[in-house]
Amino acid sequence: MESFGVRLQRAITTRGPLCVGIDPHPALLASWGLGDDVRGVERFARTVVDALGDRVAVVKPQSAFFERFGSQGLAVLESTIRQLRERGSLVLLDVKRGDIGSTVRAYASAYLDPSSPMYVDAVTASPFLGVGSLASMFELATEHGGGVFVLALTSNPEGASVQRARGTDGRTVAQLVIDEISQLNAGVEPLGSIGLVIGATVGETGCDLSAVNGPLLAPGLGAQGATAADLRVVFGSALPAVLPAYSREVLGAGPDPEALRAAADRAVAACRAVLAMS
Repeated sequence: MESFGVRLQRAITTRGPLCVGIDPHPALLASWGLGDDVRGVERFARTVVDALGDRVAVVKPQSAFFERFGSQGLAVLESTIRQLRERGSLVLLDVKRGDIGSTVRAYASAYLDPSSPMYVDAVTASPFLGVGSLASMFELATEHGGGVFVLALTSNPEGASVQRARGTDGRTVAQLVIDEISQLNAGVEPLGSIGLVIGATVGETGCDLSAVNGPLLAPGLGAQGATAADLRVVFGSALPAVLPAYSREVLGAGPDPEALRAAADRAVAACRAVLAMS
C-alpha cells in the first residue's frame, strides 16, 4: 500500500487542503433538530458523509462523541468510517491514544490494522508518556500505509503549561516532540506519514517546524477563533505541509447538505489563498 504521506498529498491536490471534523456533540445535535441519542448521532454522521465524503480530502470523526453511547455508538462510528472510505475520503480518527508496550500496540491494531472493523487511514496520538512509547503505533502505521498525528502544541490554553515547559537541555517539551518526529520522517519523499498536531490558535510557536517533513494538522480554525491567515504566523516556512482542520465552522451550516458543501468550499478557498495552492 502507498504511504499515508503520499495518499494525503494526492487527496489535498485533488480535493483541496481541508480536514472536516464529525463532532456530534449535544449542542450541534440540538441546532440540527436532532436528539442527543444514538439515532441523532447516526443521522448527523450520515448527513455529513453524504454531503462531504466525496468532496473533502480528510474527514476526522471525534471518537468520544460516539463512544459516549457505548456499543451502539461504536457501531455508528464503524459504519461512518466505512461510508467515508467508500466515498474516497481519507479518515483521520481523533482518539488521542497513548500508552506503553502491548497496550499501545493494541490501540494501533484497533485502528491501523486493515483487518480491524475500525480501520482508518490515520489516528491522533498523545506522546506524553514519551514519544518512544508510541513506537509500536508508528511501526504498524508504516507497515500498513497509515499515519499518526502526534500532539505537540494544542489549541487548548491548559496545554501550554506542559507543552512549553523546558527540559534540562533548554528545549521545550513541544520542541522535543517535534525533533523526535522529524527524525522518524528524515529522508522520506515526498512527505513522511508521522505528523504533528499544532493548533492554529497558538501564535508564534518558538519551535522549528521546517524539518518535520510530515503533515501538520492545524485544528482551532473557525469557531475556536483562528482564521486561515493565522496559519502564516504559526507555521511560517512549513506552510506547505499544513492540513487545516475545521469542525463547528462547517458543521454549524447543517443540516442542509448544500449549506454544508458551501461552508466547506469557503474553508477550502480561504486555506488555498494562504497556502498558495491552486
